[in-house]
Amino acid sequence: AGALEPLVQLLRDGSAGAKEEAASALRNLAANAENDVAIVRAGALEPLVQLLRDGSAGAKEKAASALSNLSFNAENQVAIVHVGALEPLKQLLRDGSAGAKKHVAATLKRLEVVDSDVADS
Repeated sequence: AGALEPLVQLLRDGSAGAKEEAASALRNLAANAENDVAIVRAGALEPLVQLLRDGSAGAKEKAASALSNLSFNAENQVAIVHVGALEPLKQLLRDGSAGAKKHVAATLKRLEVVDSDVADS
């Protein structure tokens, strides 16, 4: 878990290339369910969502993939919705690369129930 904070810092403040690499590393770490909650607690959601908005095409795809991996966890699903990821994800579904669209579609499917619960509350 000691690597998470520096990766999140790179997502926030790194060069465009560093942000893409940090998103890639977090995507790989998030593939292990044991890391999911720790990644979110380290503050990765906001900069990942920001990358969806204004990153390069490659960075957007890696951020979408990281969020997809993180969205397997129910606690993270709620956090992803609350951090405002739905609109940038939907935008990427319209305008993103084929790879990004694949990750976004999987994420949105997992977030569907959470989004309706949030809308009802």
